[in-house]
Amino acid sequence: MSNTDPGPAEHLSVPHLQAPQPAHISFWVRELPFSLVLLLTLGGVAYTSFSKHPILIYWEILAPIIGLVCVWYGWQDARDNNARLRLIATQALHWLAFILVMNMVFLPSVQRVFTAGSTALAIFTLLALGTFSAGVHILSWQVCLLGLIMACGIPAIAWIENSALLLVLAAAVVVGIGAVVWWHFRERRRSEA
Repeated sequence: MSNTDPGPAEHLSVPHLQAPQPAHISFWVRELPFSLVLLLTLGGVAYTSFSKHPILIYWEILAPIIGLVCVWYGWQDARDNNARLRLIATQALHWLAFILVMNMVFLPSVQRVFTAGSTALAIFTLLALGTFSAGVHILSWQVCLLGLIMACGIPAIAWIENSALLLVLAAAVVVGIGAVVWWHFRERRRSEA
């Protein structure tokens, strides 16, 4: 055997293979479901504020969507099938309970006491509470933050309803200032040309 000839053990050695690394998901892709739920929530708040009608079906659809986002977020921490089944079951029961209470607000005996505006605020308050508590259950700061943003939307809805004229005037002022600035820059470009 020569010094350059590898021994039998070296022929049988297998090169060390590294386990494939998980693909790096960007921050924006990871946060996309939370952003979509936030946009849907803001859309519902805007509609409720201006229509002054409760939109129960919208919130009934949004609640399971938030539940799915919670399951999606908690899935990575659920290590085995039992933990995953527990995650699904707890989120399903959590959101079914909130949907049930939302529907109870629409019972005729309750509607005799509530106005359309107060019904909308009650439904949205329940959704904000449900979202925050779901975030606590899965230990997700994103879902908790979403619930807090929803909670901040509750006084915003009341404020918008009470100060709609003020908002229209403020929007008119902003549009007026924007028109003056645009006209000024347009005239400046003409004089420079």
